Amino acid sequence: MAHQLTALIPTKNEVNNIEAVIASVSFADEILVVDSFSTDGTVEKAMNLGAKILQRTFDYHAAQKNWAIPQAKHDWILLVDADERVTPELKKEIISVLQQKEIKEKAFWIKRINHFMGQRVHYSGWRNDAVIRLFDKKYSRYEDIFVHEEIICTGTTGKLKHKLSHNTYKNFDAFIQKMNRYATQQAKVYDLKTGKITPYHLVLKPFWGFFKHYIVQSGFRDGFVGFTIGYIQAYVVFMRYVKLWLLRKNRS
Repeated sequence: MAHQLTALIPTKNEVNNIEAVIASVSFADEILVVDSFSTDGTVEKAMNLGAKILQRTFDYHAAQKNWAIPQAKHDWILLVDADERVTPELKKEIISVLQQKEIKEKAFWIKRINHFMGQRVHYSGWRNDAVIRLFDKKYSRYEDIFVHEEIICTGTTGKLKHKLSHNTYKNFDAFIQKMNRYATQQAKVYDLKTGKITPYHLVLKPFWGFFKHYIVQSGFRDGFVGFTIGYIQAYVVFMRYVKLWLLRKNRS
């Protein structure tokens, strides 16, 4: 008998994505939308599509997911962001894994095909992007940090062959707003480990952010999109320390 699966989808104002992401996980035995009080009709649309809705005020990603995971009906969870899609090939592979009588791995890494500004990104530091998204909740929880959270699994992990499709880009203004939110969250984390803010933080570190993504990680091979990614990485690093300076001055 196959292991049953809960698909877990975190949302906040994702009305333009919710139908497609739910369709891509329609093979799951339960679809659980964890919503941060959307105001654009996301919840109503998800309910009409048969999803179960949980709502919680958002504080940070890891806390939101760790709150939702124990409420899943089934042990095996597939966590998919609203801007991701399970491809038909990945769907077949996940079903095949869950049909095993005994699954030795307790979590699986899944690579992502990333799109940005309407173009697939092959380099720019995104080439080997992989995340743990299929896991047994009895052995897994998210690391309790503000940004770039990842699953901590106490069992054996494996890798799936097929990939998630990921399109983080709605429009440029929305993406910059998202990066500003990341910078704000990072400032709180870096306050604990950063000394006095100097030109090293405001000039050299942003420059290295651009250089790493555009030169070291071959972002130039992605053309204008690669240049833009490098520039945005530099911007986020710069804003992290500006926001940290403001935070320390109680001016944020």
